[in-house]
Amino acid sequence: MLTDFDLHLLGEGRHWRSYEKLGAQLTERDGVAGVSFAVWAPNADAISVVGDFNGWDGRSHPMQKRVPSGVWELFVPDVGVGTAYKYRVHNGGSFNDRSDPYGFAAEVPPRTASLVTNLNDYQWQDADWMQARRSEDPLAAPMTTYEVHLGSWRRPGDDPSRWMTYHDLERELVPYVVEMGFTHVEFLPPTEHPLSASWGYQTIGLFAATSRFGSPHDFMALVDAFHRAGVAVIIDWVPAHFPRDGHGLRRFDGTALYEHADPRKGEHPDWGTMIFNYGRNEVANYLISSALFWLDKYHIDGLRVDAVASMLYLDYSREAGEWVPNEHGGRENLEAIELLKTCNIQVHEQFPGAVTIAEESTAWPGVSRPTYDGGLGFTFKWNMGWMNDTRRYMRHDSVHRKYHHDELTFSLIYAFHENFVLPLSHDEVVHGKGSLIDQMPGDNWQKFANLRLLYSYMWCHPGKKLLFMGGEFGQWQEWNFDESLNWHLLEWDSHRGLQRAVADLNRLVRDEKPLHEVDFDPAGFEWIDCQNWQDSVLAFVRRGRSKDDFVVVVCNFTPVVRQGYRLGVPHEGPYQERFNSDSRYYDGSNVGNIGTLMATTTAHHGQPASLTLTLPPLAAIVLTPWRE
Repeated sequence: MLTDFDLHLLGEGRHWRSYEKLGAQLTERDGVAGVSFAVWAPNADAISVVGDFNGWDGRSHPMQKRVPSGVWELFVPDVGVGTAYKYRVHNGGSFNDRSDPYGFAAEVPPRTASLVTNLNDYQWQDADWMQARRSEDPLAAPMTTYEVHLGSWRRPGDDPSRWMTYHDLERELVPYVVEMGFTHVEFLPPTEHPLSASWGYQTIGLFAATSRFGSPHDFMALVDAFHRAGVAVIIDWVPAHFPRDGHGLRRFDGTALYEHADPRKGEHPDWGTMIFNYGRNEVANYLISSALFWLDKYHIDGLRVDAVASMLYLDYSREAGEWVPNEHGGRENLEAIELLKTCNIQVHEQFPGAVTIAEESTAWPGVSRPTYDGGLGFTFKWNMGWMNDTRRYMRHDSVHRKYHHDELTFSLIYAFHENFVLPLSHDEVVHGKGSLIDQMPGDNWQKFANLRLLYSYMWCHPGKKLLFMGGEFGQWQEWNFDESLNWHLLEWDSHRGLQRAVADLNRLVRDEKPLHEVDFDPAGFEWIDCQNWQDSVLAFVRRGRSKDDFVVVVCNFTPVVRQGYRLGVPHEGPYQERFNSDSRYYDGSNVGNIGTLMATTTAHHGQPASLTLTLPPLAAIVLTPWRE
């Protein structure tokens, strides 16, 4: 039962653990086990709990309203785990059966009932991981993320209509991510959603792991297995909108409760969905509690917040006259801004080491800067500008690239304005864009060389990294959420070689401190040569915290082998080729620099020393001072 203090905190919008009070809570009352149901619906005329336990009879279990909070409560004895239920909400002489906004589990779609479950009896085995996370600085740690749609990474056996279960994914996905060397895995929204074609982004159950692949405990076990294998888990979280489905949040108590009543603020014109009323305390509380819930109950390591730009701007995707200015006459959504700031503060205070990542596509200042410094408080922000410019450059035929050299170099003008993640996400391989390998120009060999080059440049560029599944081995087909990735392609040397290159790049970022320690400070980067547009060559230094800890990166964006290429380097002495994307091991042409490269005191490119290289075609090389 909710105390008066609970109700006070809910009204204030500061009951961060509201998921421990609302919804279906397993409990005892007077020595009798059962479930305490609680739901917020202030404008309902009456509510009853219906479910398996009463034959879905709305007359059997009417709830009691707590005035003035608008929370309805009822204890039902002898109801246990697995029981299906809904709230029958009466308003204006009619009623609707609604799923629980705080439901912790749900039936497998298309069924829509909530399920009673116990989230507190899973025996976690990741204590060492959780303790170590508290003291880690995510800004200085290696971060290469494998983005995964759980329903289409792989399909079991010969039946493409079936999904892999969470247990299947624990058995197959976890060792694959480890073998590939990724430090993080990111799931497209694992929250419950009625339409599979939304990929999870039109979610209804913000507190429920989708039942498509198993139970809440099964999902916990998957997260647990990743942690024991040394891999962090991020989930996509969607506070920007929710679908109109009749069993969901829209007009939940017969009125615009979770959404704005004014369609100019409460409806998304692009997606046909509803927008949360961020200025209503109980709604803000609901969303922030959901964010904290996944970090608390599921040990999630980070939240990637979807469609942040649509939250920040009142005129997002709207024409003049279709939006309502804020109280100051501006286009900024002040309530959404406050919600994001508060959410980020609470995540970082309550769960040290956890990260929040904004998918934000505009020039909004300070997205990944602390709230006390005027920022929104996110840990990271996706670098959509880098993604668009770089993909555009790579689509040019190599003979034309010299005329578009600025598309490569422009990102370093603003690279340290935010804590950026460089994403090649699911959005880049859908809606007619084609797969990444198919977007590369040239013949088959050049396509693979170009993609290896793109990844090498990306992995060595300042910022953390994210790659959508299938990109690591050159999936030819555009991503289809309803099919498995084309794993049979790994029978070909070109696809296996690309996969090996990604795995080695991941290990390179892990092993070489200059490639992860100083991602967000100009001190970690120095151009050697950014002006050789005629040859489409870039060269730069990445530095670690120690000034003498550095790597040199050289990228040749043409298929021309460049012999005797003089390159300035930070100091004289022996160097070695640490990585070469043209290696035979990656199905390249195996042009490169074997053995010791000796840098002399001949100054070049503004550097005090230089050495002579062979630059392989459509390839990147990484050089380090010689090590035994």
